[in-house]
Amino acid sequence: MAFRYQRAGRGAGPELIVASGKRYRVRYRDPDRQSREKNGFVRKKDAEDFLANITVATNRGEFVDPKSARATILELGSAWIANQTHLKPSSLRPVEIAWRLHVQPTWGARRVGEIQHSDVQGWISSFSKGRSATTVLRAHGVLAAILDVAVRDRRISVNPARGVKVPKKAKGKHQYLSGPQVELFAAQAPRNRALVYTLAYTGMRWGEATGLQVGSLDFDRRRALIERNAVKVGQQVFVGTTKTHEKRSVPFPRFLEPLLREECRGKAASELVFGDGVTHMRTPHSLSGWFVFALKRCQAIDPSFPTITPHDLRHTAASLAISAGANVKAVQRMLGHASAAMTLDIYADLFEDDLDDVSDRLDKVRSESFVGFLWGLAPDGQKKTP
Repeated sequence: MAFRYQRAGRGAGPELIVASGKRYRVRYRDPDRQSREKNGFVRKKDAEDFLANITVATNRGEFVDPKSARATILELGSAWIANQTHLKPSSLRPVEIAWRLHVQPTWGARRVGEIQHSDVQGWISSFSKGRSATTVLRAHGVLAAILDVAVRDRRISVNPARGVKVPKKAKGKHQYLSGPQVELFAAQAPRNRALVYTLAYTGMRWGEATGLQVGSLDFDRRRALIERNAVKVGQQVFVGTTKTHEKRSVPFPRFLEPLLREECRGKAASELVFGDGVTHMRTPHSLSGWFVFALKRCQAIDPSFPTITPHDLRHTAASLAISAGANVKAVQRMLGHASAAMTLDIYADLFEDDLDDVSDRLDKVRSESFVGFLWGLAPDGQKKTP
């Protein structure tokens, strides 16, 4: 016959119930005062431990409703994607692709309360085979972000996707052009010569340059106000704020002024500097665009000419500025990085020559110190007395 063990006075709080067959059942109230039960405890201690944990979690505001843990990744993921309105279209698109192609097919039907840390680790290990680190990290980031929401909604107590071992993204090597190589490349792209020089000598991103309006150029001060970024997403070009959402003023060298004036000739202040003034220039096709044709002509003339992309002209601007003696803070402001530390991290290879300079300077300091030390000694090595 079943009997009841009540811990806090009959009807006043949680209780343990022993059913036939010596199985314990816990009855308790959740934070919303709804009556709940948990069955199947073989030992009384296990039932009491569960009851204690429930009590502590409720008092701390950490109670997890078992029913809410039945929600699937598909349900939560669809809502999560819909809420990513703060992302720019160019940032949202790869996230949507990762969700649609990699996360939803594998995890969509899984209930969040059933997912274990080992499940996620096994998926990462298998998913990593034959895929780039970028693809794996993006897919893992989507799953982890969805489960973060489940934790905040008190559906689960911990995120099983956090703390798993993921592949590290290798740091790509930057390609830089020297000054003469920039001249050669510009000569092989005569119709876009002004754009090539602008990218290589100001450090603008492609979207910043192609989104630049005539009214944003100050020829008296030789400054370009960077406040827009035109990014191609799929077959559309979206115009928004810069990558860091911050405006910045970028200087352009004196030789570039007549070329930019020519680009602006006959255009209104609101029209685009490059192109026909109305349509944003698209990123050149990697196989059949003007950029790759100019590159092939350069490599035919000079076989050592590096294979570059339009973004490498931005890296070239950083290299040329540093070689001209610009300090890292000036380069940071020109490129629009969030901090000088970020600039140093990205272009650490450009400062390797500075290490030699530091070594030479320290050697000079030591030599001067040593000579001064010797001057203070007598011939027998003892300190001279006045």
